[in-house]
Amino acid sequence: MSKIGFDPEKYLAEQSRFILERVHSFNKLYLEFGGKLMNDLHAKRVLPGYDENCKLRLLQKLKDQAELIICVYARDLERNKQHGDFGITYGEEVFRMIDMLTSYGLLINSVVVTRYEEQAAAKQFMVQLERHGIRSYAHRSTPGYPTDVDLIVSDKGYGSNAFIETTRPIVVVTAPGPGSGKLATCLSQLYHEYKHGVKAGYSKFETFPVWNLPLQHPLNVAYEAATADLKDVNRLDSFHYDAYGTIAVNYNRDLETFPVLRRIIERITGKESFYKSPTDMGVNRIAFGIVDDDVVRAASLQEIIRRYYKTACDYRKGFADAETLERATLLMNEVNLKPSDRSVVQPALDRSARLAEQGNGPAFCQVVALELPDGQIITGRHSPEQVMSAVSACLLNALKALAGIDDQVHMLAPYVLEPISRLKTEIMHELSGELNAEETLNALCVCAANDKLAKQALDQLEKLSGCQAHSTCLLDHTEEQLLRRLGIDLTCEPVFASRHQ
Repeated sequence: MSKIGFDPEKYLAEQSRFILERVHSFNKLYLEFGGKLMNDLHAKRVLPGYDENCKLRLLQKLKDQAELIICVYARDLERNKQHGDFGITYGEEVFRMIDMLTSYGLLINSVVVTRYEEQAAAKQFMVQLERHGIRSYAHRSTPGYPTDVDLIVSDKGYGSNAFIETTRPIVVVTAPGPGSGKLATCLSQLYHEYKHGVKAGYSKFETFPVWNLPLQHPLNVAYEAATADLKDVNRLDSFHYDAYGTIAVNYNRDLETFPVLRRIIERITGKESFYKSPTDMGVNRIAFGIVDDDVVRAASLQEIIRRYYKTACDYRKGFADAETLERATLLMNEVNLKPSDRSVVQPALDRSARLAEQGNGPAFCQVVALELPDGQIITGRHSPEQVMSAVSACLLNALKALAGIDDQVHMLAPYVLEPISRLKTEIMHELSGELNAEETLNALCVCAANDKLAKQALDQLEKLSGCQAHSTCLLDHTEEQLLRRLGIDLTCEPVFASRHQ
């Protein structure tokens, strides 16, 4: 059983109390949610025990006082940017967010398309929102930002944006990913609220970096690894130290924008800023939920390796630049990590090397290794004898091990496999009749209807959630998605799969 390093209930109580204290300072609080509002898988990985929907549970406690605005950057819609954890576009993620938030009883006010420039995809997206009965707004880039405060805080700046009417004391501003324009939306609303005589405030719900942990704590380094593509760098908050004589950790973007942000808020409110530092602006009580620092450190180190592999694979596929890969590598070096410190890496590479020594061609040296909850490492390979992918073989082997079924037992009957394989090659004209992982699990479901052992294996499937896996080559999108849905944390060598024997 995995060790627990974090107490979500303790965190929820502390975070809720702190938010309510902040709300009482204003008539209305615009609360920007940094990071992921729901399905925060990064936090779940680095804080063992963390509930991935912890923030949703917190908002559910405040649901009678809160409503939500969702922001999405028009260019992200135009280029079909994908959500890293689920492999769906930001547009699809907005609709997924709306469905999940409303299932928790939360009120969705509207969706704001930010930095709108008449993009066709953004227009189409707003039509879709309208037909789903969801209000939408289009906000253009703010003229003069960030230097011309007089223009920014005027009817030609924030005043040119449509005012989003809200009715509750807490307005949560969230997004499917970073760079979506949440801060600009909050400030625009602040401008309009003061025009309407409402004393509104701004604050940021933070998770990472953790301000009251050391700069080089693995939890904070893991945040840098997760945002390497955004060029985020953790730094000491000099504003906080100057104001209070206390060391605090923040990150470069918040530190760089704070002087401008403070001037903008002071211009909007007509008084000295409520905040002395960017750390002041945040509501972050994560450290108070840590109950075993050693467990959190170990999990964070593993996340740094996982992020390194993701960046290396994105670079190989053309989704990341050399600077991002270099940053991920430097972070590994900073904490003295190497790829083999991930338990499933070396077993996969070793078996692949043995297959190559036996004269197998590149296509038949593809191996996937998976670590079971008890620490046992299971491998699966793509082979000429099987009509299944390496992922399929590994999953079946893992299910057999969990069910106590002998490894030599064949779980899938030929009368089930052969028609599927023929369908792929003869009807759908695919080059190979090999079953991918999803097709293999579907076949196992069919066999389980009449085969007691197959059902016994299938019943183990939920035990794979939280397991670690590593592939000796890049996997196709379908298999990556299936492993995500099963809750398996996957890494891959940045090597394209070979189909040449």
